[in-house]
Amino acid sequence: MLRKIRIVTATVIMVLITALLLDFTGTLHHWLGWLAKVQFLPALLACNVVIVCALLLLTMIMGRIYCSVICPLGIMQDVISWFAGKHRKNRFTYSGEKRVLRLVMLGMMVVALIAGAHVIVALLAPYSSYGRIVNSLLQPLYMWGNNLLASIAAHYESYAFYGVDVWMKSVTVTAVAAITLVALGILAWRNGRTYCNTICPVGTVLGYVAKFSLLKVRFDADKCKSCSLCSKNCKASCIDYKSHTMDYSRCVTCGDCVEKCNFGALRYRLARKSDGKKAAKAESAHDEVRRAVLVGGAIVAAGAVTAQVNKKVDGGLAAIADKKEPSRSTPLTPPGSLGAHNMATHCTACQLCVAQCPNGVLRPSKDLKTLMQPTMNYDRGFCRPECTRCSEVCPTGAIREIDQSEKSSLQIGHAVWVKDNCLPAWNGTSCGNCARHCPSGAIMMVPLDENDENSPMVPVVNVERCTGCGSCEYVCPSRPFSAIYVEGHEQHRSI
Repeated sequence: MLRKIRIVTATVIMVLITALLLDFTGTLHHWLGWLAKVQFLPALLACNVVIVCALLLLTMIMGRIYCSVICPLGIMQDVISWFAGKHRKNRFTYSGEKRVLRLVMLGMMVVALIAGAHVIVALLAPYSSYGRIVNSLLQPLYMWGNNLLASIAAHYESYAFYGVDVWMKSVTVTAVAAITLVALGILAWRNGRTYCNTICPVGTVLGYVAKFSLLKVRFDADKCKSCSLCSKNCKASCIDYKSHTMDYSRCVTCGDCVEKCNFGALRYRLARKSDGKKAAKAESAHDEVRRAVLVGGAIVAAGAVTAQVNKKVDGGLAAIADKKEPSRSTPLTPPGSLGAHNMATHCTACQLCVAQCPNGVLRPSKDLKTLMQPTMNYDRGFCRPECTRCSEVCPTGAIREIDQSEKSSLQIGHAVWVKDNCLPAWNGTSCGNCARHCPSGAIMMVPLDENDENSPMVPVVNVERCTGCGSCEYVCPSRPFSAIYVEGHEQHRSI
């Protein structure tokens, strides 16, 4: 029964999280957005004390149930391992804990969080890894399917679906997602939960907490016949049937061993007095408590530091060259991110905001310092004043939730005019697109030569009123570089 409940719950969670990550309309977020916010590392980075404490308490009571039914990357590995088990049964065996490797990976994560080395955090974060796999590899297929349905519906004069552009937002993120999927797929196919029990820092933290859980899978040595079926079906490789012991820091409470035992020697239950004797022989309680305190202190310290710390529109008559992204001295970060520092210390590059952006503005950064984190580009659209989608979906606090009134007065950058690229300035053509489309009225058209009444009109930017939305950059007809572009601000401010 334990295993069946786990499978049903994990399946539901997996389907819902995948649907949330695939959705490009934003409609599912209102019902499913909480699934991203209950992930351990995003909750820790968002300083969501309630969620973090709830997950730790759940682990203290039931063991690493989080890794089996809440973490999508863990569930994905279980699915791959299940398919592998169809070809070869009883394929696992007990292996000792790779304690040094686990602590080194956890230490790397803690140091990266404190130092702001977000690339390491992004690569090790389990939820973010799954997010990149879904958004980079599965979402394009999902969108192509949507476009096919839209074409079929349009043929029958139905508009139940609408077509969307399918394009690769980042070669780097797609490559990282593909490599992650292949590597995890091989590990899960061959050895089950190897990644979770040796590399994943979240698994290590929860594993050491799980050693003190109330409910555990426990041996009844009197009933055990040493058939080894439990060890051969433990995908965590944590059961030593010979000594009737189990490494609870690696057990993910999947229930497979309980189901496979034909003699009732394994039960998921509370501790008995007789269980304490064998546990004492296995390892000193003093060492366990000391290790747990050290790990907990590292988590708290890291959390405290991070808390502070191509549409071608021409009427279809002529080809138009694609725009090239301008060289910005300071990258643009989304409204609500507070600035570059908050984004660097909180974002795990899960790509949820990139996938949900309805204006095609957000895409993963190519810069090594901010690799895979969202930056803004205005070649496909601009950041509409009424849209706050990215701030609503971010689970880590990298983009704080804001409303429309806050966004309308938030300055993430300012527009810069480049005279040499402006059509009126170099050939006298009348334009004014930037001024007409500026939603904040920050651009005015003035004569290029104030002493000549026939002088062409060129834009002047009121930096104090400009919010950096990018509408001017988007509508500018100059190619390949816009005559006006947005320069980012290190720290956002209200105007």
